[in-house]
Amino acid sequence: MAILKRRKSGLQANLLSFLDVISSGFGAIVMLLVITKTAEPVRETEARDQLQQRAQQLALEIPAIQQDIASKQAYLAEIEAEKQAMQKRLQALRPQASEQGERALDQRALSTVSERLAQARQSLTEEMRRLQQSSERRDDAIGGIPIDSEHIVFIIDTSGSMQRIWPAVVRKVEEVLSVYPRVRGIQIMNDMGELMFQQYAGQWIPDTPVLRQQVIERLRLWQPFSNSSPVEGIESAMRMFARRSESFSIYVFGDEFGGSTLQPVLDRVAMLNPKGPDGKPSVRIHAIGFPSQYLPRGVSNSGISFAVLMRELTAQNGGTFVGLRQEG
Repeated sequence: MAILKRRKSGLQANLLSFLDVISSGFGAIVMLLVITKTAEPVRETEARDQLQQRAQQLALEIPAIQQDIASKQAYLAEIEAEKQAMQKRLQALRPQASEQGERALDQRALSTVSERLAQARQSLTEEMRRLQQSSERRDDAIGGIPIDSEHIVFIIDTSGSMQRIWPAVVRKVEEVLSVYPRVRGIQIMNDMGELMFQQYAGQWIPDTPVLRQQVIERLRLWQPFSNSSPVEGIESAMRMFARRSESFSIYVFGDEFGGSTLQPVLDRVAMLNPKGPDGKPSVRIHAIGFPSQYLPRGVSNSGISFAVLMRELTAQNGGTFVGLRQEG
């Protein structure tokens, strides 16, 4: 009996321990549920407050957005009105444009025909040129300067002494161009070999009325550095064009020679411009001397040097030297 009682008491103790465990776990679950239910209202309140703040911010932004939309709509309306006005103007101008277009086509056709006629008049054969040269007609020269070249290179002294009489220089360039109604190409550089139009380096400037006018307009304001010696410009022109088959003439515009000796210049040009089998150089070199070096007692030494050099240089290279008188 004693053994049976001990077994019952041990079983009861185990049962009590098991119940204690279950009750403790159930109590913990109940506590968690209570805590969770207590925290949920707090989260909902925070979320509701955040949503209300965001809604207030959006409500404040709505007027600005509406104003922006209204301004863009007004801008689009203005563009649409301009578009309609332009369409009306185009419709009104179409008859005039059609008539003017026909006139422009007629004018271009007439200009093309005139240009071809001018080219035909100038496209002489080599035999005709030889006949003209052998006949030595006086109308082939203006002021003693032959005008038989198809291309012209102007080498212009742009020094300070020349700038003092620059309007006269511009006039003489215009006069030279006027005796050539049409040539195949023009090139302009100063006595240092600096080109007036750098985009035409190594090629000819096309001879058109528009480009001739641009040459004169640019020349009026052209003032590159100069050392008062045409040697560099002549060398540049020779290197650029002498090896080609086109015939061309060089016009040197200057008033003084800043070098020390003349013979090296003549030798250098003779090497660059050799004579052909007929004894004539391939390139004609003309020169025009301007009277800016006159002093109370006569012409300056640099002016005399220029005149002597150009007279000999032009004589050796089939050209002519023209010395201008002092005005007034």
